[in-house]
Amino acid sequence: MRHLTLAFIWLLVGACTAQAPGGTTSRILEEPTQDTDGITRVLVYHDMEGLTGQSDPKTFRFTHSDLYAVGRTYLTGDVNAVVAGLFEGGADEVHIVDGHGSGNPEPDLLLEDLDPRAELVSRDAVFDAYVDLIEPGLYDAVAVVGMHAKTGSGGFASHTFTLGIDILFNDMPVTETEIVGYSWGRVGVPVIFASGDDRLALDLAGPMPWVEFVTVKTATSASTADPRPVDEARVELTATARHAMENYRSASSMRLEEPVQAVLHAVPPADLSMLDGVPGIKYRDQRVSFQASNFREAYDGLIELVTVARGGYSVVLSEVARRMSGEGLDLAYSDALFDRWLDFESGRWLPPELSPPSGQRTYHGFR
Repeated sequence: MRHLTLAFIWLLVGACTAQAPGGTTSRILEEPTQDTDGITRVLVYHDMEGLTGQSDPKTFRFTHSDLYAVGRTYLTGDVNAVVAGLFEGGADEVHIVDGHGSGNPEPDLLLEDLDPRAELVSRDAVFDAYVDLIEPGLYDAVAVVGMHAKTGSGGFASHTFTLGIDILFNDMPVTETEIVGYSWGRVGVPVIFASGDDRLALDLAGPMPWVEFVTVKTATSASTADPRPVDEARVELTATARHAMENYRSASSMRLEEPVQAVLHAVPPADLSMLDGVPGIKYRDQRVSFQASNFREAYDGLIELVTVARGGYSVVLSEVARRMSGEGLDLAYSDALFDRWLDFESGRWLPPELSPPSGQRTYHGFR
């Protein structure tokens, strides 16, 4: 059975999960907190790059409507398969949150086809699915579906948080699955199940060997993959989720040793070079590092740096603009930029009025 994959690989590589590369303690593994209300609840995060049947990156991009529609069917089928297994394994409640953020104002999941026993997390205000749901005693376990490998791993659509970003905690490069694990580990909740490609299986084998993993495809590059037969993979998703649920108390919760050393590393198309030479900024070779008192402080600081690193995307925009419209678009952009500056300096500029909402917006995770 492939649900033994991570533990088997872990034995092969002889990983030491509690030590940083330099040998210092970097994280703490603990037994999960005990259920206190008699109701076993599981939170399922879904991403959209590690799905069964999937080999085209356009299937997880809202801007490519035809293929994105296909991706939504892949996603809903995978989530349903996992939800079924979790209930078979003893879960009383299963909640689902969007960990993808395609840009679709509606859920990526096809709600009309979603297992009616599952409940979609929703809020009236924007929230960060990785950190804003954490509450002691709310959930007993976490599962992640359709995930991807970390930046630089060679996996299908491999990245960390967004394009061109590599995140390190206490000298350890992490996947988004590990970010979820460290976040929920603060309240003693373990990640017990994951699905994705073969590179994600390798990424998680060392740091999270207890996770029950299903490999749904083999990555052949960042933009291509060899998927398993969908029906075969989904049968295994259900069986492995059931096994993970039946044994969730034997999993480990994990949290970072404090203080936390945080590093954001930018690779194309992102760029951090604009911070080189800024007083007080620890910058070197596209890396910015800082010390935080705890995970949340480190995470928040990294997300602010991500905003800076995304400034590098403008280089790609300029290249595309030159190809599509030549100098005309460059001139229009330059003139608009100068007009905004001159209007502000002359007292003519006013911030744009926000359009009134057309109706109450509901948020289901990342946007």
